[in-house]
Amino acid sequence: MYKTIILIFLFLNIQNYSFSQNGQNIRLSLKDQLTNAPLSGATVKIAKYNLNMNADDGGKAIFKNVPLGRLELEISSVGYEKVLVKELLLESSKELMLDLSLMPSSTNLSPITVKSTSTNVSQALTGITPLSMEQVMRFPATFFDPARLAFSLAGVANNNDQANGMSVRGNTPDALQWRLEGVEIVNPNHFSNAGTYSDQPTQSGGGTNILSSQMLGNMNFLSGSFPADYSNSLGGVMDMYFREGNATKYQHTAQIGLVGIDLSSEGPINKTKGSSYLFNYRYSFTGLLVAMGMDFGGEKMKFQDIAANFYFPTKKAGAFSFFLMGGNSSNIFAPPSDKTLWESEKDFNNIDFFSRMGLVGMKHKISFGKRWYLQTVLANSGLENLRSQYTTDPSSNLSYRYHARNVVGLNSTLTGKLNKTFTFKTGLNLNHFFNEFNQSNSDNVFVAFDEFLISPFVKILNSEKNKFSYNIGLTFPVYNGGQYTFVEPRLGMAYEITQKFTIKSSYGLHSFQPNSRLAFTLPFKPQRAHHFAVGYSYNPSLNDEFFGEIFYQRIFNTPQFTSLYVSVLNGSDFWGYTLNPTPDGKSTQGINQGIELNYRRHLTKGLFALVNTTFYKSEFKAYDGKYYETRFSGRHIFNLTFGKEWEKRNGKIIGVNTRIAWLGGFRDYNIDVEQSKSQGFTVYDFSKPLEVKNTDYFRPDLRVYFKKSKKNRSRMISVDIQNFVNQKNLAYNYYDSYLKETVTKYQLGMIPMLNYRWEF
Repeated sequence: MYKTIILIFLFLNIQNYSFSQNGQNIRLSLKDQLTNAPLSGATVKIAKYNLNMNADDGGKAIFKNVPLGRLELEISSVGYEKVLVKELLLESSKELMLDLSLMPSSTNLSPITVKSTSTNVSQALTGITPLSMEQVMRFPATFFDPARLAFSLAGVANNNDQANGMSVRGNTPDALQWRLEGVEIVNPNHFSNAGTYSDQPTQSGGGTNILSSQMLGNMNFLSGSFPADYSNSLGGVMDMYFREGNATKYQHTAQIGLVGIDLSSEGPINKTKGSSYLFNYRYSFTGLLVAMGMDFGGEKMKFQDIAANFYFPTKKAGAFSFFLMGGNSSNIFAPPSDKTLWESEKDFNNIDFFSRMGLVGMKHKISFGKRWYLQTVLANSGLENLRSQYTTDPSSNLSYRYHARNVVGLNSTLTGKLNKTFTFKTGLNLNHFFNEFNQSNSDNVFVAFDEFLISPFVKILNSEKNKFSYNIGLTFPVYNGGQYTFVEPRLGMAYEITQKFTIKSSYGLHSFQPNSRLAFTLPFKPQRAHHFAVGYSYNPSLNDEFFGEIFYQRIFNTPQFTSLYVSVLNGSDFWGYTLNPTPDGKSTQGINQGIELNYRRHLTKGLFALVNTTFYKSEFKAYDGKYYETRFSGRHIFNLTFGKEWEKRNGKIIGVNTRIAWLGGFRDYNIDVEQSKSQGFTVYDFSKPLEVKNTDYFRPDLRVYFKKSKKNRSRMISVDIQNFVNQKNLAYNYYDSYLKETVTKYQLGMIPMLNYRWEF
């Protein structure tokens, strides 16, 4: 089957290449950021080559046969902010396609704004970072996973090297929300049990993202005080959007590395009508090795995934998109048959883990004149996890866990300019959640429950960007048909004191209902939080930026437990134990607070840098009325990412980039050794707070790559080395019933990743 797929890609009809060896085309689609109206007549400049172009009536512009390599675009239009788009790379194999939006602007602003290729879809003023595929390809040890790119950001702490789960500003990773095309979806990751204490699936992380970065367009990471468009999250949002395929030329990518074999194709469906397709298939490299009879310490791991996006514009009925993604993964562990080779309690058991995820959806967008714009998205996503642990006979299970989850999401948003001062945005987020899981390690007794969430919202924001910007809104979440109804105000403000210095602030009241196996055991009561942020940005030049935020989050309505120092704010990884909340349903609270400081140098003259530091504290209030630090209270996060590129003739590029991460260690409960000996497994002492402070986490990563372009094709060879000094970072401690002692489990050591990428 895999040979057939490769042959299809190799013999696809590659046609209509009008460029020479030393040049390639750049296609732009320019729109109003608020109304999606095309910016006809906008001027686009490439100063490096002294090229100029005006957009047509549809906001389209094309530069033909542009010299290869790094470049910047300057975009201007009467009544709009002047924008400089940096960190662009033009290669011979593919046209550079940019879908950019400009904000209407008054004339008293700074003369030019540096902009990412990813649009700020939510118009958030604080706590937002646009991410791009170019960054995913350039930053060290992302392994082409957008979630791992977020590890370089302030306030983000990675839970474990084996997975992309993250704690944002001290929150539990369970509170992170994944969105695709504007709707909430299930956990979109392979190996969702990777790196956890209990080896059970998590709600928001995994070994790698199912959606290949080659499919992604706009990506926004939000860390707090979300605008009114967002609901049902307290601990961050990863907001992803598909990009559209090239509607004029066929373009393909084949990539092979230690992550896997990645095959991608895009091109026109109907050139006259402008419809296009975008497709990606990936199969894990470990799966190929398993097929050849190899394993990894007794573990046989494999995964595969597929994604597609089909785009159909019409003249009068708007544009329609149909998209899908899905994947499956498995990890089968079998201990050595020779018992003299057993080294730990894991070798007592066979462990089978299977997971599969799928999503289908459609999007419709239509403009009403030049002032109003409607977008509607409907998506259905599902996830199924199964973990079975047994001795030598699968019919004799020691542990059997099954969990299926489904989310049907609808988002419909209407945006329009009321006048030159106010833009109005209103919409609806509607979600139906369904869960099914087994009880008491049985494969015969299952429990199912579903929940509803309806969140209409309204907001007012600037029709023009000026010295004072604002984003004022309300959302009205209604849980389970009116069982809980809230009014949640959202406010964001920014004031440009000078052309180089801006101050910002925001406030949001948020709610979140954990929708998982854990939620079934707790009283139904959405957790809530006040989130405040005050920040600044200082741009001494177009290449340099200093920015930061002070944040304060007070979480309330969390379940309280009697005589135990536990909290849902410590995550669900400890919840293999029977823990009951207070009979009267009392609730308690928690506090996350800290400061983030950042410096960014955009890639200029071959140099770039991203430096940030976060000082924070995360606490929960126990039954005794006192505050104690949560598991994720590491106290500090420091990231240093920088790199150098050498650009040669004809698009040849050599790059060396590194990232150094230094994080404060997470906290753990003490292990009750006597109870662990008696029970035969790890028993934590919940009668005391999290007194164990893990040692600090230190990890340097390195990425070296070489890009070369020839006529109609380009290639890249890269080597990523995660933890290139082989630092031993503590993951957790557990009681080993085979060794009859407490054992320290360390995170991954040095991991080299070789990758070859061919675009044609």
